[in-house]
Amino acid sequence: MDAPTTTSADSGSDGGGGWFTPRKTPDPETSGSERQDAADRRVAPVRPVGRPAPDPSGPLADEGRIPEPRSHSEPPHAAPATPAGPAGPSASAGPSAEPRPPRSLRDNASPEAILVRRTMEEVGPVADQVTSYFYALLFVRHPELRQLFPAAMDTQRDRLLRALLTAAEHVDNKLVLVPYLKNLGRGHRKYGTHAAHYPAVGECLIAALTQYATTTWSPEAEAAWVRTYTTISQVMIDAAAEDELKAPAWWLAEVVSHDLRTPDIAVVTVRPDQPYPFLAGQYTTLETPWWPRIWRHYSFASAPRSDGLLSFHVKAVPAGWVSNALVHRARPGDVLRLGPPAGSMTVDHNTDSGLLCLGGGTGIAPIKALVEDVAEHGRRRPVEVFYGARTDHDLYDIDTMLRLQQSHHWLSVRPIVDRQAHLQLPDAVREYGPWNEYDAYLSGPPGMIRSGVDALRSVGVPGDRIRHDSIEDLVAAAT
Repeated sequence: MDAPTTTSADSGSDGGGGWFTPRKTPDPETSGSERQDAADRRVAPVRPVGRPAPDPSGPLADEGRIPEPRSHSEPPHAAPATPAGPAGPSASAGPSAEPRPPRSLRDNASPEAILVRRTMEEVGPVADQVTSYFYALLFVRHPELRQLFPAAMDTQRDRLLRALLTAAEHVDNKLVLVPYLKNLGRGHRKYGTHAAHYPAVGECLIAALTQYATTTWSPEAEAAWVRTYTTISQVMIDAAAEDELKAPAWWLAEVVSHDLRTPDIAVVTVRPDQPYPFLAGQYTTLETPWWPRIWRHYSFASAPRSDGLLSFHVKAVPAGWVSNALVHRARPGDVLRLGPPAGSMTVDHNTDSGLLCLGGGTGIAPIKALVEDVAEHGRRRPVEVFYGARTDHDLYDIDTMLRLQQSHHWLSVRPIVDRQAHLQLPDAVREYGPWNEYDAYLSGPPGMIRSGVDALRSVGVPGDRIRHDSIEDLVAAAT
């Protein structure tokens, strides 16, 4: 399952084609008439391993029925804000695709939630063995699926466990879990995921848990997991079906400009083959022709443009397959693939609150987009940007930011260079302020975001006004 990653770097957190390889884009003229009815999309309930199908009149008769998710009003592809920030993290936005939601309280948990969490706590120390066993079962029982996964499975295995932990943690909290799963379902369309794939995955998951949760596993725990997985998969299936009516599974995008700013940082601009709606501050997943089924998250480096072009700031990192290809190999004329936009580190234009923006390294990309978005809306609200880098050389986009500052009197840009760790970006923010009336936005390396959240809270910025789209291990910092 998809999980978010740092949106401006090839960190490896999104390493894999999700569940399944991309399929052909639906024909817009036939997709509506040939679309399955909701009843046909229902995932077959996963039968507990080693047990016969339940008696239709027995106590598990409703096991396959999916509770109606609470309806939410949300903009297309944007995750609603949560108490810990716009997307929990993109703890990402997530990303897979979406940022992971903030950790929920365990008080007053339902008996079913307690059973699920106990299982996750038991298998946590042997997570690697659980995921290895799961994939072995999946590929032995369904060998046709192996070729649809990337050759390197290490990161894919990690993503699966993180997604399951997230769902298990929030099984009682539909307000948090349903938006998270909807974004996962939408994002998985680019992998070619079909409703028929979910029962196979659930069957092997239950079998793996049966094998390793030797202390907490019981018929009751098994039934709780079956119901939980059935609910999770159905929300994803329905979200994907709804999204199919209004958006393609992916976009083709031709590289039209490749600007090498430093030996390892490039600004890549592409032209999508059809309109690509997104909001400033969001991100997307990107696949190159050199590494099929390997997707990475990158933030949009500008607000939506009238010419429809999209720009990304990419830093080549050691062993980064996608990032190195984009920086050192991509050239104008090459064609990439884009997944749907995601993330909710976006500006609320219904308020006059100031914006406090912390951008580290290529994390300045979505910050620049937010500044342009404020300028286009014509609201004269104060925007304070702290642009952090390890050396002067790494301030590759400072000229652009300073030009924006000259054009807009309400914008202040402060470059912060961390020379030998003497002055870090979060420390510099403490020297200014007060910030308690500002909405804070953070983008950059995980460590910077983690310390930035701590610094902002220490100076009185409420947690629900701190926004970032980041990887799963930021969940603790976001709660």
